[in-house]
Amino acid sequence: MQDKIPPITPDNELQVLIIDNQNLVHEITKSAFNQLGIFNVRSAFNAYTAMGYCAETSFDFVLIAFNVSNDKDGFHLFEELKHYGHIKNTTTVIFISAETAEELVNCIVELQPDDFWVKPLSLNHVSHRLSYLIQIRKKLHKLMHCVHTHEYAAAIYHAERSLLDKALSEYHGRLRRIIGECLMSLREYEQAERYYHKLSTSIDFAWVHIGLAKSLLKQDKYDEAVTMLEDLLERSDTRFLAYDLMAQYYIEKEKYHNAYKQIKEAGRLAPRNIERNKKIWDLARLTNDKHGQLVAVKNMAKYAKNSIHDSPSLRLNVIRALLDLATASEEAQCAKLVKEINLEIKDLVDNNAVDKKLKEQLEIIKARTLCVVSDKRRADEIMQTIKPEVSPSSIEDNLDKMKAFHELGMREHCFKILDGLHKQIEGDTFSTQVVDEYLKQEKINRHSINFTTKELKEMAATNYRENRLSPAFNNLKQAFTLSPNNRSVALSLLKVLVHIDKKDGLAQVHVDEAEKAVRFLSNEKLPNAQHDKLAEYSKQLGFTVSDYITQDVTLTVRDAQAETPQSNGVRQQ
Repeated sequence: MQDKIPPITPDNELQVLIIDNQNLVHEITKSAFNQLGIFNVRSAFNAYTAMGYCAETSFDFVLIAFNVSNDKDGFHLFEELKHYGHIKNTTTVIFISAETAEELVNCIVELQPDDFWVKPLSLNHVSHRLSYLIQIRKKLHKLMHCVHTHEYAAAIYHAERSLLDKALSEYHGRLRRIIGECLMSLREYEQAERYYHKLSTSIDFAWVHIGLAKSLLKQDKYDEAVTMLEDLLERSDTRFLAYDLMAQYYIEKEKYHNAYKQIKEAGRLAPRNIERNKKIWDLARLTNDKHGQLVAVKNMAKYAKNSIHDSPSLRLNVIRALLDLATASEEAQCAKLVKEINLEIKDLVDNNAVDKKLKEQLEIIKARTLCVVSDKRRADEIMQTIKPEVSPSSIEDNLDKMKAFHELGMREHCFKILDGLHKQIEGDTFSTQVVDEYLKQEKINRHSINFTTKELKEMAATNYRENRLSPAFNNLKQAFTLSPNNRSVALSLLKVLVHIDKKDGLAQVHVDEAEKAVRFLSNEKLPNAQHDKLAEYSKQLGFTVSDYITQDVTLTVRDAQAETPQSNGVRQQ
C-alpha cells in the first residue's frame, strides 16, 4: 500500500487559485500564502476566468467566494469545477462568504469544503487557518489518501495510530470524525453506534450526534433514533441534517409519504441542492401534492440558472406543473394560472432557440392549456398531429403527452404511452422507483377516472344543484382521489355527505371518505370561513376535529413511523 501512496507536494510547488470579486480578499489571502512560502497563486475575479485557469492548471488549493460574479455564484461554480474534474478528492477547498444565513451555511456544508471563512478576512486568521490546512495535507497524507481511494479499513488504521501521537492533538477531532465516517462506509453499523455513543459522552459536536442517529437507523433501531432526532431538531447546527437523515431513511424504507414530509423541511433549510429538489418533485407527484410539485420545479429552475443543471426543460417542467395545478383549481385561480402559463411560454420562446423537439412539447402544452379553458376542439386538432409514441429521451415529455391524450378522452393513446413508460424507466434508482410507483397510480386513476379534478368539480356542482347527491358524491370522491390536498374539494365532499346523511344515512364508503376529508382539513391552516365550515360539517357528521389534529403538522418524527395515520374517532353508525 505504501508504494501506491503518491509523495507529498512540496509547499513551493503547491498551486493555488483564489476566486473572488473583491481585491482585498485577493491581497490578504495571497499575502498569507506568500508568508508560508507558497507563490504559485492565481487570482480570478469571475467564474469565467476561473474555469479558464482550471482548464490549464491542476490546483491543490481552491478558494471560492459565494458571491463570485453576477452570472454564477460560488455554489454553482463549486459544482461545475467538481463536475469537470477540476476539483478532486485531494483538492483543499475553502469557501468564503460575507453571509451567514442558516440556509446558505447549510448549502455550503452539503458541499463539504475543507474550511469556511466569513468576511471580512484578517491576515492573522487566514494565515492561521492556511497553516492548519497545509499541515493536515502533510501530517495526514497517508490517511487522506486512503479515504480518497475508499480504503476505509486502512484509513481507520492510520487514524487510530495518529490519535496516539500527542504531537497531532490539534487534529484529533478531524481524526475521530474520519474514523466514524469510515465505519459507516464499511457498513459496520453496530461498531459505529458504539463508537459514536462513546464520543457523545464527552463531545457535543453535530457530526457525533448525527452519526449516532444514522448508525441507529441503519440498524432499524427506530425508537432510539427518534428520541435523539427530536432533540437534534431543536438545535440550529443539527436541524437540517436531522431532517435530511430522516428523509433518506424513509426513502430507503419506501415510506414515501413520510419521506416527503421530511425532505420538504430539508429543502427549505438548504434550497440550492438540485437533486434534493428533484426528489421533492418526485415525491410531491406521488403524494398528489400539485402545489408542492410547482414549488419544487420552480426552485429547480431558479437555483439551476447559469449552472451545469440549467436547460430549457426545467422551464418546460414549471409550465407543466402550472398546468397540473390549473386542472385542479377553482375558476378564478385557474385563470391566473393560465395567464402565468402563457407568460412562461412567451418568455421561453423569446429566450431560447425552439428546436423541433421543443416545438412539439410546446404544442402539447398548448393543447393542454386549451383543455383547461374548455376549448377541446382546438386542443383535439393539435393532438391529432402528435404521434402516440414514447420518446426515448424524456420521461417528462412522455408524461405530458399522456396527460394531453387523457384530457381529450383519447384513452387508447394514453394507455399506450403509460405502458411504454413502464418499460422506459426500468432500474433501481430512487427516481425510477418513485416514478414507477407514480405510473402505477396514474394507470389506476386514468383507467377508472376519465376527467380532470376541475371537470369533476363542475360536474359535482351541477349534480348537487339538481339534487343528484349520489352522482355528486361520486364526482367529488374521484376529484379527491386525484387531488387529496385540495381544500375546496374536501369541503364540498363533506357538504354533500351532510345532505346524504340527512336524506338516507351514510354507508361505510361515505364514512371512509368523510374521515379522510376531516383528517386532511383538520391539519390545514384554513381561512376563518373554511374553518367554520369544517367545524359545522364535522359536527353534523359526528366527527370531532380535534381528534384528527396531528401534534406537529410541520414534522412528526415519532408519529411518522406509521405510513397512514390511525384514526382517533370513527363515527358511530
